Amino acid sequence: RYYALQAREHFAPMALPGPTGEANSLQLAGRGVFVCISPWNFPLAIFLGQIAAALAAGNSVIAKPAEQTNLIGYAAVKLLHEAGIPQDVLQYLPGDGATVGAALTRDPRVAGVCFTGSTETARLINRALASRDAGPIATLIAETGGQNAMIADSSSLPEQVVKDALGSAFTSAGQRCSAARVLLVQDDIADKVIGMLAGAMAELSIGDPGLPSTDVGPVIDEDAKAILVEHAKRMDVEAKPIAKATLGEACEHGTFFAPAAWELHAIAQLDREKFGPALHVVRWKADELDTVIDTINATGYGLTLGIHSRIDATIERIVSRAKVGNIYVNRNQIGAVVGVQPFGGQGLSGTGPKAGGPHYLPRFATEKTVTINTTAAGGNASLLTLGD
Repeated sequence: RYYALQAREHFAPMALPGPTGEANSLQLAGRGVFVCISPWNFPLAIFLGQIAAALAAGNSVIAKPAEQTNLIGYAAVKLLHEAGIPQDVLQYLPGDGATVGAALTRDPRVAGVCFTGSTETARLINRALASRDAGPIATLIAETGGQNAMIADSSSLPEQVVKDALGSAFTSAGQRCSAARVLLVQDDIADKVIGMLAGAMAELSIGDPGLPSTDVGPVIDEDAKAILVEHAKRMDVEAKPIAKATLGEACEHGTFFAPAAWELHAIAQLDREKFGPALHVVRWKADELDTVIDTINATGYGLTLGIHSRIDATIERIVSRAKVGNIYVNRNQIGAVVGVQPFGGQGLSGTGPKAGGPHYLPRFATEKTVTINTTAAGGNASLLTLGD
């Protein structure tokens, strides 16, 4: 609905000012065929968001969901066709990235790709589009991974820090692009926060996500679980374990990974994002705030950042220096709302513009400017074209 309203507002011919005797207008139109490649962690919301934006901007769409969630994508496209979107305007093409995805991004008939997924895959898509010898210079809209941090200073409320860190790191089993991966706590309150974090994790209920009593469900598949298990083995040796949630009988069958937290010496101990319920805590001293921000920026990722502080100057200082797309102050850092908190990152975390925001839809479109000389006189008028 948001993209439909945006299209109605901005995609009608727009009058532009000009010299006396001249009428100017700007028109937006679709680029052509857009390939929409969506992730498995929001198999309906992101899948439909990409498609809706591309269609609203006047494109036709080939929709390829993640291979783990093909059935949800299939059901969604069936509903869209039933709602009146022609089948030749929206086509569903399941398959894996190495074959179907690669073939689509190499095809010279594709005018653009909208992708949400890993940074590594975004690079592959970018190279494939750039290597084409025919067709248009394609548009790439990408929202990718993050090494998302939450900074808490000594003025913050430890109870709120722990509550928001827990929700940000472990909701949806940590399988959100925006999930907190690193909690950076000022040394003055670190012991208290870490103790409370361990206590709160002991109360987590792991099991069937369909039950209201469940806090954390399984990860998506065995491959995802295996990556997390290997990471946990490394962290148990290289870092200081803080807590590990208990897996009960309900977790005997399924791809469950026990939510865990470790204390690190520095963010640099993490080589890349680990997509699951794994939280890493780093202490910092009062005179190290700028260094903390620089360290976050140095990762190259810039998707979400949480700030917990009751000092306005500290908040402003972090916001002004952090190269991050979405910053959340004194709350959790997940659950961006369309039209309120447009979502997207910087650097290794995405190309922009941000999904669910006012600048997203025009990225799917091309512009045409029309200038009319309104003073030209009837049959005696002669027109001279001077080129561009």
